[in-house]
Parts: sequence; structure tokens; C-alpha cells
Amino acid sequence: MTLDEAIRGIVPPDETAIQLAWQRWDSIAKPLRSLGLLEEALARIAGMTGMPEIDLSRRAVTVFCADNGVVQEGVTQTGQEVTAVVTENLSKGDTSVCRMAQVAHADVFPVDIGVARDVTGGKILHRKIAYGTQNMVNGPAMTRKQAIQALETGIQLALELKENGYQILATGEMGIGNTTTSSAITAVFLRLPPEQVTGRGAGLSSEGLKKKIQAIERAIAINKPDCNDAVDVLCKVGGLDLAGLAGVFLGGALARIPVVVDGFISAAAALAAVRLCPFVKGYLLASHVSSEPAGQLLMRELELQPFITANMSLGEGTGAVAALPILDMACAVYNGMRTFEQIEIAPYQPLA
Repeated sequence: MTLDEAIRGIVPPDETAIQLAWQRWDSIAKPLRSLGLLEEALARIAGMTGMPEIDLSRRAVTVFCADNGVVQEGVTQTGQEVTAVVTENLSKGDTSVCRMAQVAHADVFPVDIGVARDVTGGKILHRKIAYGTQNMVNGPAMTRKQAIQALETGIQLALELKENGYQILATGEMGIGNTTTSSAITAVFLRLPPEQVTGRGAGLSSEGLKKKIQAIERAIAINKPDCNDAVDVLCKVGGLDLAGLAGVFLGGALARIPVVVDGFISAAAALAAVRLCPFVKGYLLASHVSSEPAGQLLMRELELQPFITANMSLGEGTGAVAALPILDMACAVYNGMRTFEQIEIAPYQPLA
């Protein structure tokens, strides 16, 4: 499916299903709206799927792995060889998100969309578009064709997972240097100076942070990405992992299943998807607010309220996976609790 076809196929959430879900919540024998964001999340999920009956028992975590040429500017604490190592460890189940996913009963799908070397592992989905991006300080990170191909790769994966019975998708990434690219696209989309949206990533020193901000400033000045053209922004100062993630958000909306935003990088990709198709916003769930400077800014721009505030910044989809048990508990109440009528007591009345 092409990017344009996918965008044309996305429709807004079903308002009738949302109202039916709220009626179910309000009938349950407990104080009205007392589970707060958990109730809102399930009502929104009903709108996404078009059904007030909610089942999230099959869940997938898509982890897009890619390298970024901008690491040549000294913007990271580690070398890009780490991307390949972690990608292969994702296949072995030997990373933080894999351990957390076991607890959350989620299946992890590592996707090689642009790792700088060939990687091996039985669980890796090989969707490599290039062996990493170019250094965006010297010109576009990738071609427009490559960015569209990455978006379409994410869209197709979301559709395949829906076809295979998955009911909710969590998003993650692995790519040394991708907080730099995420800060760059955030600065462009929000029209903010790079120093306002750029943080230390995986533990940069103050000197490293300065290099990172300068690299983003030079990349934006040289490439002049068009903030009104999300594909242009992604191809000039983004990354293959970001574009693939943006595709998953588009594909989830097209497939009418919820997609959980992880942290800063995932949220930046979600914003790219929303800029491509505003209806995507109705299919997003926020897991946590990142400790990166732009974390709160992106949540406000996406009009999302996260479940968790825990100063997390690991990536891989760990925040998104951490939210899944919270949704399980919400479903346990929504699907299993008796109503006021069933226990024969007067229901709560909404306050004026």
C-alpha cells in the first residue's frame, strides 16, 4: 500500500462507540469517572476499533532499528556499532524491553530498517532500506524516496500485525544518534530553537550536548526542511527508524487499532504521522512523559496525557510496554465489574 493510499483510508474514531463505552463505565458500581485516564483510554480505544467491547489480550511491540550518519559529529556517548549489537540482542530476548514484554505478555518484533551492518537473528524482520542515513549536517539524511519507503514499511507492518490478530501496538526504537534526529524534527515541526528541545540523550556531557545542539542547528540551516511537509522534514533531518515508526502510527490508524507512544523519539515520530494525517491523533495512547526536554512539549502538541511519570529515557519501547499492564487493569474493571443495577443500589449521579 502506498503512503497516499494509506492516508486517504484513515477515518476519525467512531463517536458512537466512544459514547457506548462511557455508558458502560458510568454503569459500573464505583464512583463516576474515578479511574480517570484509564477510563478515558478505554473509551478512546472503543472509538478506535468502532466497538465498545474491548479486548487487548494480543499485543505487539515494534522496535525499529537504524543508524544515523550524524554520529560523525560527536553527538553520542557510544559508537553506532551498538545499534547492531542491541538489534541482535532484541532477537535473543536479551534487552530491557524484552524482559519487560515478557511480564506484559507482549511479543517483540525488532525491525532492521537501516542498521549500518547486516544483522542476524531469527526474530529480526529484515526491512533494510539503507545501511544507515547520511550525515544530515552535510545534506539530507536520506532521499525523499527512502523516507516514503520507510513510512510505507511501517504502514505495512502495522497492517500485517492486525491481520495476525494483534489488537494493540506498542512502539519502540533502537538507533545510536536518534535523539539528535528526533530533536531536529521536533525543532522544525514546533518552530522552536534546537536548544529548547534537545537533551542529553543517553548520558551526554555538557560539551557533548553543545556539539549536539550545534549539529542540529547546522543541519536545519543547510537543509532548510519545510515544516509543512512532514516527508521533507523526515528525509532531511530525520532517520529511517523515525520514518518507520511514523508509518506504524499511520498503519495503526488505518487498521483501526490503538498504538501506544513510547517516549520522546516515538512521540516525535507520532507528530510526523499526525502532520501527514491529522486523524492519526485519535488512535494514539501516551504511555509516559520522557525526561527529555521536549517530552512535555510533544505531549501537549499531540494533546495526549500519559499514564506514567517516572523519568524514563531508555527507549526500545520500554515506556510503552510499561503502560500495557495498566490498560489490563482498566480492562479488568471495564469488562468484569458488576453494575449498579446488578447489585441493586442507586447509581452515582454526575455533579452539576
